[in-house]
Amino acid sequence: MFTVPTIDISAYRDPHGTPAERSRVARALDDACSGVGFVQIVGHGIAPAVIDALTAALDEFYALPLEEKKRYARPGQNRGYSPPKSESLSMSLGVAAANQMNDFYEAFTVGSEGAWFPDLDLPESSYPTNTWPDAAPGFRGAVEDWFGAARDLSRVLLTAFTDALGVPAGYFDSMTDHSIDALKLNNYTLPEGEIELAGDLTGMGAHTDFGILTVLWADQVPGLQVLDHEGRWHDVAPADGALLVNLGDAMARWTNDRWRSTVHRVDPPVVDGRILRRRSAAFFFDGNADALIETLPGCARTDHPGYPPITVAENINAKLAGMKNGVAPAGADREAQRVMAAG
Repeated sequence: MFTVPTIDISAYRDPHGTPAERSRVARALDDACSGVGFVQIVGHGIAPAVIDALTAALDEFYALPLEEKKRYARPGQNRGYSPPKSESLSMSLGVAAANQMNDFYEAFTVGSEGAWFPDLDLPESSYPTNTWPDAAPGFRGAVEDWFGAARDLSRVLLTAFTDALGVPAGYFDSMTDHSIDALKLNNYTLPEGEIELAGDLTGMGAHTDFGILTVLWADQVPGLQVLDHEGRWHDVAPADGALLVNLGDAMARWTNDRWRSTVHRVDPPVVDGRILRRRSAAFFFDGNADALIETLPGCARTDHPGYPPITVAENINAKLAGMKNGVAPAGADREAQRVMAAG
């Protein structure tokens, strides 16, 4: 039976967590990452007030008129506002939608800036300056607070993942000390008249995430679906007080698919021509732009060839080109085949 396990990671947040407690958490994470590829995380330590402020910020921005929101669009960059039907996440795997650029969500993306790392000469393409909407004055502070909390949680999880994989402590430190982190704030409900509801609607097309791991806050509203090993879709919603965490392509590549970058999508219900209200905030912990993704020690197998080496930036840029420009990326064959075979 398909189940997304719930794991309490407080032993890794607590400085007094014992080796035995942490070992139990690491084993549970290994089982989940080897199987479903999704985890319900509790004991994450993020205060409810931070989450409440985030949801208020989403509501403040997305209540603005569409033309006002479009002022903050950054075409061709993974920052700022993306209107409905301006992206196709399935194309990040080279799987074309029936109507390309058909994903029926709007989003606002912020992320790591080059100015945060003044001692490094980082490419603007991977570390662009953020855009902040002055028309929503409460937005920036709440989003920055959530960004920081999700980033801290990601690094706690990476410590637990390091133990679960049996690689030396700090193994990933030099690959994540100037990580490309991005927060994508998604909205699936649009006011009347903003866009015509016609034909087949895709809330967010079938895709895998690009980086190391994703921390997801979402409404407890139906829509998120996860693809199992047999090609069947299953509804998943966050449990009370939990955050959903899943792996991205970088971790699947590093582990040579010992851990799974699970295909998922959002297929929101439509009632009387209206999409039910659904909001989410996906924090992508992606790793350094120049970090090389190649098979980890202990994950090589003669019967399962590893992925060709690629940098974090090369992997992300190829997937973004598919998502935003409809250019099918090379090297996404394994994931694309799973999507095409789905029932």
